[in-house]
Amino acid sequence: MSSADNALTAAPTDGEDSAGAVLRNRRFLALWIAQVVTQVGANMVLFGLTVEVFTLTGKSTSVSLLILSYLVPAVIFGAIAGVYTDRNDRRLILVVTNAARGVMFLVLLLVGSNLALIYLLTVLISTLTTFFGPAEAAMIPVIVTRRQLLAANSLYLLTFQGSFFVGFALLGPLVVNVAGQNWLLILVSATYLVGAALCLFLPRNNPRIGGPRPVEALGEAGTAVRTTFGELVDGVRYMLANRQIFWPLAYLALTASLIGVLGVLGPGFATQVLGLTERDFVVVVLPLGIGLVFGILALNVYGKLFSRRRGIEAGLIGLGITLLALSLAQPLVTRFSIAVPLLSIVIAVAFAAGVAYAMVAVPAQTQLQEELPENVRGRVFGVLNMLVSIASFLPIIIVGPIADVVGTPVVVQGAALVTLLVAVGSIMRAHPSHEALASEGVMIDAVDPVSLSGRSLTSPRNLRGPSDDETEPELDDR
Repeated sequence: MSSADNALTAAPTDGEDSAGAVLRNRRFLALWIAQVVTQVGANMVLFGLTVEVFTLTGKSTSVSLLILSYLVPAVIFGAIAGVYTDRNDRRLILVVTNAARGVMFLVLLLVGSNLALIYLLTVLISTLTTFFGPAEAAMIPVIVTRRQLLAANSLYLLTFQGSFFVGFALLGPLVVNVAGQNWLLILVSATYLVGAALCLFLPRNNPRIGGPRPVEALGEAGTAVRTTFGELVDGVRYMLANRQIFWPLAYLALTASLIGVLGVLGPGFATQVLGLTERDFVVVVLPLGIGLVFGILALNVYGKLFSRRRGIEAGLIGLGITLLALSLAQPLVTRFSIAVPLLSIVIAVAFAAGVAYAMVAVPAQTQLQEELPENVRGRVFGVLNMLVSIASFLPIIIVGPIADVVGTPVVVQGAALVTLLVAVGSIMRAHPSHEALASEGVMIDAVDPVSLSGRSLTSPRNLRGPSDDETEPELDDR
């Protein structure tokens, strides 16, 4: 390893574990930029295909099938992808999956209005993404020092969350409206090819756990699934026995389901309620994202001034009211001849919904991090991921067909009613929050779920975390 490489992996001095210091690591910078361009590109395509599919069919059910084609491969191939990531060169996986997805986006240009081929290519692209994700996450601790892992993972998660609003709510609508669907696919294909080129700057990293034997790898994947399921069962039992854990999980599952509902119903809402074209449902998504950012900033300043649980319940009530307002805005404006334009009302209400969403999701996640005991936090966060996946699947499966039968506004009103009922249940039944327990003398240590993101939950040694004097990983620059 060269002196420059030693400089990259040497233990950082004080202040060198910040986000800025991590971005000065050329290898991490290459991986992070590759993540940014591909994540944004993926969400741009999700917007473009959502609009195209709804335009071709006029049915929300078709949008449900499209989004399911993105999500289902991750459930089917997740464990297998993790095993193969541990048996092959991770840099090669990153390069090949990016390049292959770039080519497939160009193939989408050729399928025209054939829905079956659109769904098939979407499944193939999502399957490649399932293999890309574990390789990307596994590469991070290889190219940064141990003290920089927290900052690196924070950037990774921030990009993952922020790319949805940048790609789906901003750049996707902009490119589709200005240049059209074909240019969107060409641009996104280029971002993936750029991502593949950037990954060539990463070191080769082959953990050499076994060989590339498919049958053996499938057996290991099955074992991983069974072990994970056992851990999830333990997590569910703990969650059900502790209300202070159950309710934050319920809040987060609800907010995930609402995102799924809005994603499926967006084009129908734009056409049936706002009288716009399918591509203009960005007028709801964009102010919602801006409101979310504003809510997060406000919580950072004023969040300590009120009880966390009561703040979450206020956010739930706000979400329920704003969803009702979105569904009733058009008939109320028409019936009472309100002078304010309908579009202005929708934008304002969507912004308020984003603020309310932040008041629920951010404190709920924080409460989990503070209240979970260290010996079960990994399993409970595993349950959280499972609940979020289920909460995303269920509305995607059912709300599209229901909206096609009864109309989009009715489904949005149903979502609002469910949200308000959860708020009432929380007010009446939720366990006292972390602050209340602390005031009674109960000491609860804060935890850091990010530090467990790359470790096996079945190993007691890994639950303790690596010591600072362990040897840094060797990098292969060939």
